[in-house]
Amino acid sequence: MDYTSREKYINKIKALINKPIIKILTGMRRSGKSSLLHIIKDEILKNIADENKIYINFETSMLLGINNAYSLLEYLKSLLEDIEGKVYFFFDEIQIVDGWKEVISDLKLNRDCDFYLTSSNAKLISNTSLSEEYVEFEIQPFTFSEFKKTFENMELSKENLFYKFIQLGGLPFLKYFDLDETPSFEYLNDIYNTVLVKDVLQYNNIRDVDLFNHIFSYVIANVGQSFSASSIKTYLKNKNKNISVDTILNYLEYCNIAFLIKKVPRYDVLSKKTLKIDEKYYLTDHGFRQATGCPITQDIERILENIVYIELLSRGYEVKVGKVKDKEINFIAKKEKDLSYYQISYKIRDEKTRERIFETYNLVTDNFPKYVLSMDHSNFSQDGVIHKNIIDFLLEDEGVK
Repeated sequence: MDYTSREKYINKIKALINKPIIKILTGMRRSGKSSLLHIIKDEILKNIADENKIYINFETSMLLGINNAYSLLEYLKSLLEDIEGKVYFFFDEIQIVDGWKEVISDLKLNRDCDFYLTSSNAKLISNTSLSEEYVEFEIQPFTFSEFKKTFENMELSKENLFYKFIQLGGLPFLKYFDLDETPSFEYLNDIYNTVLVKDVLQYNNIRDVDLFNHIFSYVIANVGQSFSASSIKTYLKNKNKNISVDTILNYLEYCNIAFLIKKVPRYDVLSKKTLKIDEKYYLTDHGFRQATGCPITQDIERILENIVYIELLSRGYEVKVGKVKDKEINFIAKKEKDLSYYQISYKIRDEKTRERIFETYNLVTDNFPKYVLSMDHSNFSQDGVIHKNIIDFLLEDEGVK
């Protein structure tokens, strides 16, 4: 099984193998968590005897009855009976099991264990007794460098491959469709509906599916735009649909917990304060815009923003939207003492466009790196602000060129 495209995750996880720390892979459904579990089990730990590795996918039809601590411990009892030595547990979608933390605690108390878990729920490990014993790896869909590695046999230029990435997004399973649009779009639509139904609608007992779809469609159409729950309420009222602001906020939070969307706070650069209004939302996978019928040619800049945002997250940055007086900086990325600013534009050949994009940085007086990313190949760097082609920037990660 080839795992070079997910090497950055594998290397981090490998460093913790056989350490007394629970490894939890979180992220949106179909972002590649289960594949990583199998890579760890079958490739990284290939020298461990198969009987000492227990893999359970709690979503398989045969195991639907294992949904609480008691039933899981009973199921494991017979499997563990004749096993000697260290046991490696691989629990896929562990959030399905009510009381899973008690199971982990019981196994740790009675066996020499190493745990690898996955979950499609962002609140899995919040407020748990295991909070000091785990490390979380949030698995993102393919970044462009991973997408390029996956499709390097297609012999397309990096520009043509990038436009395919813009169209299709980065869900790993797309590799089986060889960039064929029809089956890829059908797959995206199926996954979009599966994630919504299983991880949002069913999990949160939402009954008014039509109303929820209107809200989520509004979010998708307005990716990268500042909006409030009140503006969604007004939008729905114009469609003769009444809903409270609190319900809208709850629905957005459900999508956030299911890793469908990311809420990005705004940060006032001058006062150095995080603002509590006008957050922006981005999609974990921009391919879902295609699944809901949003045209690619429309809002291309916002799609590029979305791609850069997920890229920065995958590189380990905490990302916020910057505010400088009445102007906006697309992203402020921070990792430990490393901080950088990013403005994203589709094209900046026009002098007026360049002036508008660059002038925001005149109000930022610190010496941290300031970038403008666009699809242009000419270098428009000026006054200490670095201009980069967006494709080249995305391929800097992992040393891919």
